[in-house]
Parts: sequence; C-alpha cells; structure tokens
Amino acid sequence: MPSSPTSVLPSALTVQRRRPVRNISPRFWIIALSVVAAVLVAVFMTIELRGNIGYVLPRRAIKVGSMILVAYAVGVSTVLFQTVTANRILTPSIMGFDALYVLIQTVLVFTFGGGLVLSMSEPLRYGMEVALMVAFSFLLYRWLFTGGGKSLHLMLLVGIVLGTMFRGMSSLLQRLIEPSEFIILQDLFFASFNNVDGALLGYSLIAVAVVSVPAWRMRHSLDVMSLGRETSINLGVNHKRSVTGVLVICSVLVAVSTALVGPVTFFGLLVASLAYQLCSHFSHKAVVPIAVLLGIIALVGGQLVLERIFAFDTALSIVIEFVGGIVFLILLLKGSLK
Repeated sequence: MPSSPTSVLPSALTVQRRRPVRNISPRFWIIALSVVAAVLVAVFMTIELRGNIGYVLPRRAIKVGSMILVAYAVGVSTVLFQTVTANRILTPSIMGFDALYVLIQTVLVFTFGGGLVLSMSEPLRYGMEVALMVAFSFLLYRWLFTGGGKSLHLMLLVGIVLGTMFRGMSSLLQRLIEPSEFIILQDLFFASFNNVDGALLGYSLIAVAVVSVPAWRMRHSLDVMSLGRETSINLGVNHKRSVTGVLVICSVLVAVSTALVGPVTFFGLLVASLAYQLCSHFSHKAVVPIAVLLGIIALVGGQLVLERIFAFDTALSIVIEFVGGIVFLILLLKGSLK
C-alpha cells in the first residue's frame, strides 16, 4: 500500500534534523570559510614577525602560496575526478598516483645517486616529474573511464594492482641503495612546505592557471555529467571528450601539486567529502570553492599549529593523512561514499 504524504513527512523532517548544515546556503559557507582562511593566512604571515622582515616575509609568502596552491589543485582535481568516475571513494591519489611519485623518486636516486639528485637543477627535476606523472595518469585514466563497459570494480582493481606494483618496485630498489641515500630518499616521500622553491611555485601557478580556465568553462557540463553517463549523453554532452578534458586537467593539477611538495593521499578525499556534507546542492560552482577553502584552512591552520604549538614535532602531511584516513573509513562505513 503506498505511503501517504503524512507518513512521508516525518521521515523527511528527520533527514533535515540529521543534517542541519544542509539547510545553510552554500554562499554563506563560502563567505564564512573565506573569512576564516584569510584570518589564518594573516596570522601565519604576521605572528612573531621579527628580525629581518625583508627576509622572513618572502619566505612565509612562498610557504603560504604553496599551501594555497596545493589546496586548490588537490580540491579541484578530487571533485572533478569524482564527478567523471561517478564515485566519491575514488581519487587520483588512491588510484596509485602517490605510489608512482615514490617510484619516480626511488628510480632517480637508485640510478643517479642521492647527491646528484639533490644537486640536479630544480626546474629540470620538477619538469621531469610532472611530465612523467601527467603522461602516466592521463593514459591510465583515459583507458579506464572513457569506455562504456568499464566498471567500478575494474577501476579499483587496476588502481590497487598498479599501486601495489609501484610500491613493490620501490621497495625492491630501496633495499639495494646505500643507507645514506635511503635517508635522502625518505625526506622526499613526505609532503613538505618548508623548502619550496619560489621559481617552481611560479611555474606551478602558471600551470594551474592554464588548466583552470577550461575547468571553469566546463562547470555546467560537469553538473550534467554528475547525473551519470547515459543521462549526460541524452542531454547533449559529448561525454568522451568532456571526460578526456577533465582527466587532462586532473592529471596536471595532481602532478604539479605532488611534484611541488610531495604526496598527500587522503587530503583530497577529506576536503571533498566535507564540502559535499556542507553543500545543500551539488553544483560545482558551490562544491569546488568550499573544498578549496577547507583545504586552505586545513593546511595553513595545521601548519600554524605545528609550528607554534608542537614546534615541528611531526610533519603536517602525517596528521592530514591520519585524519583523512579516519574520515574515509567513517564515511565508507556510513555509506556516504557512493
């Protein structure tokens, strides 16, 4: 017997009570998070500012700029990647991207030696890492996600297998290198915002700005693509071309972010999941800015706490990965990631 409107109403009210934040306008969240992010950036730039200000301020500006860029690149790429894959579990990092970065670093140290890698021109090494990761990720993701018969299980299986293979190859090479070079290699495995080169940050900003233009122009098509492949095709979206374009954008964003500071596996999943929890509707013009702002708050605020309270007792990336992993498990168990 069909349910009457009065019987459906209590359940709807119950859903609203469970998620009161969904009743708040995304514009409010964008404004509020922008204010919080701006305050954190201002505090980070000015707290305990003494000594040679002409030396301290530019270094802090580079650090803050790198955190903002990483938050933007990871947030945008994760939301777009989840749109084209139609699943909120998958991210470029979970699909083996970080394992590829570790393998590239290991092969470089194993082949040329740690001393030569560290003395290598930063732009040269940076460009090589970005080119390799973009080429690999684009070829892999395009093969996985543009075919009509590809399943979620195949995506997960290929990502896990490739990630395991990359980690196995890295582990084998790490056992063969000298202990002193392994110590050098370990420093490259964790995301760090303390030694970012200003020139590389400039190159990264240019690359991110270039791919952001087509991403912004595709925002309406992305809203339609979030309804599913068949629906988007029926509504006139060139699905294969759009997916290819999004994968190019995601590949560049994640490659630039990873090559600049190192891998952050669960960070994108963390900010994207929280952004979806806050949004009353899943339009990309609302979800993407909220995800980026949450990322800025997490990175700048987390770095501020680590520097001023814990005095660099641990790396920020370790804390973010720990919290992101917990959030991932909670959402997975609750069935929120679909």
